[in-house]
Amino acid sequence: MTTQPNESESLPRKRWLGVLARATPPELEQALASVGSTGPLEHVRPAESGMVMLRGRVGGTGDAFNLGEASVTRCALRVGSGALGVGYALGRDKRKAELVAIFDALLQDGDRHAHIQRTVVAPLAERQLAQRDAASRSAAASKVEFFTMVRGKI
Repeated sequence: MTTQPNESESLPRKRWLGVLARATPPELEQALASVGSTGPLEHVRPAESGMVMLRGRVGGTGDAFNLGEASVTRCALRVGSGALGVGYALGRDKRKAELVAIFDALLQDGDRHAHIQRTVVAPLAERQLAQRDAASRSAAASKVEFFTMVRGKI
């Protein structure tokens, strides 16, 4: 019988998978080169592309509706005899999904986790946060305030 990790154990993994999925393929390739040898890769599920249905909610709380479809690529692999790494990426970039899966497997290795977290995931997360902040500031600068003036008697 397999046990499911509780939410507090899976939260760090969700965070690093999110950061890796938002990274660009060149950033991931450069990070992999800096990590060095990964050892043999066993493709449990080779990278393959498919479609997913995107769901939305009006106002974030309303009834769910089908917004549309998006291409997504997934991959599952094992680095050496270590843990199973999974990678998902929007679009059809098989190499990106594979790179995310490699880093996911490496981050589950206790001997490599701290180093990869410090040298790969943290810098990527900082860059992504800076990009989000810059986009937010740019949008805020173009914000328009609308108001209505009442004329005459009410």
